[in-house]
Amino acid sequence: MPPIPIPVRGVYVGVHWTMVCSLHCGLAATLTDAHVPHGHQRVREVGRLHTHSAQELATWLASENPLEASIGMAAYNSLLEIEGLVFEAINAVEVLKKQGAGRNVAIVGHFPFIEELRPFTRNLWVLELHPAPGDLPATAAPEVLPQADVVAITATTLINHTLDDLLDLCSPHAWRMLLGPSTPLTPRLFDFGFAMLSGARVVDEKAALLTIQQGAIFPQVQGVQLLTLKRENVHPKQPETGLKSGTNAP
Repeated sequence: MPPIPIPVRGVYVGVHWTMVCSLHCGLAATLTDAHVPHGHQRVREVGRLHTHSAQELATWLASENPLEASIGMAAYNSLLEIEGLVFEAINAVEVLKKQGAGRNVAIVGHFPFIEELRPFTRNLWVLELHPAPGDLPATAAPEVLPQADVVAITATTLINHTLDDLLDLCSPHAWRMLLGPSTPLTPRLFDFGFAMLSGARVVDEKAALLTIQQGAIFPQVQGVQLLTLKRENVHPKQPETGLKSGTNAP
């Protein structure tokens, strides 16, 4: 984290994606509480969020209010400096095809590439809070994750504070990947057993804001670049970044 408070230039909460702009523009999935009726979930200090430092908003990642935690994740991502890190333009599904060939693969979160990946694996389990046909409910994680040789986890688990429990269920020998536009592109996540981080960076603030404000799902979001960071491309000793979630996640 920067040692001095960084002003927030904007906070934008779209129906699917949240963006906070400070040093950079950070993204996070917009999560809501499915058990709270529409229009009843409040965000504290609405209208004054931009008066906080980005570091202050980043602490909201620990909030039990998923909307506030989404803002906190986006604020944290807006503070990350990636200069000097070595990224690769790798398609996540191609990596998973290679890593998961003939092996047991577990995916936490339903991604569009699931059916493309399935023929390459011995078993492919998809764990989802809101299961689609063929998915398993999230409650199946204790049975599935210990059997998986390859585990790919959506970064929204940082926002809903489930990442720690999921990692505890994984085999210590499993190859692990964190993916999705909410992913913090910080080497510190490699301390938690991840071999690869696959996320996104805003490169055109105006284009990203325009599409997010108009309800874009991620394939419709403009002005973003997909980036992948591999553990082997990073020096093992990295400075503390200060990332915290509502549990003991990084």
